[in-house]
Amino acid sequence: MTVLTPAPGEDKSVALAMVNTKQRGPDGVVDRLATGPEAAEWLRSHGLVAEPGVRIGEPEVVRLAELRAAIRDLFTAQADCRTPAPDSVAAVNAAAAAQPAAPQVDWADVGRPSRRWRSARPGGLEAGMADLAWDAIDVVCGEKGAMLRRCEAHGCVRIFLREHARRRWCSTTCGDRVRAARHHRAQQAAAEGVHRFAD
Repeated sequence: MTVLTPAPGEDKSVALAMVNTKQRGPDGVVDRLATGPEAAEWLRSHGLVAEPGVRIGEPEVVRLAELRAAIRDLFTAQADCRTPAPDSVAAVNAAAAAQPAAPQVDWADVGRPSRRWRSARPGGLEAGMADLAWDAIDVVCGEKGAMLRRCEAHGCVRIFLREHARRRWCSTTCGDRVRAARHHRAQQAAAEGVHRFAD
């Protein structure tokens, strides 16, 4: 199973990282949230679920997949300058409202302070899903929303934050694949031109 390196911006948005847990690779579709153990590991590795006894069964996997699809719709709508489906907006808002929250300040050693919403009851699945929804709302409503882009590589479904004006792909793997395909097409066209000239 081929899993690409994180797309640009996944380190700045856990919701973006979640959206990209489902991707299309050379071996087909890869879904890192497909089973309870995979989903639990991903949630824990991103600091979204801390309670040791949190059970991630089939119903929870389905709920996570539905939230991921709703967030993807919001992000692609922002990238495509369109309005997302009302059901997607409602799903993200419902996940965000499921847990009581309070604003918290994050202040790095150097830099400006930033505000984040934190659950009043952290550690469980509801709080993790609320964190994902709050992050998605922050992305589409804030400065990052204007940077959301779809990868332009054929067949890739990942989304990234374009921080450099010339960036068109989510990874060097996708960029290399596009360049290799372009080179192959150019060589084929040149070979066909030689054959036509010889005839």
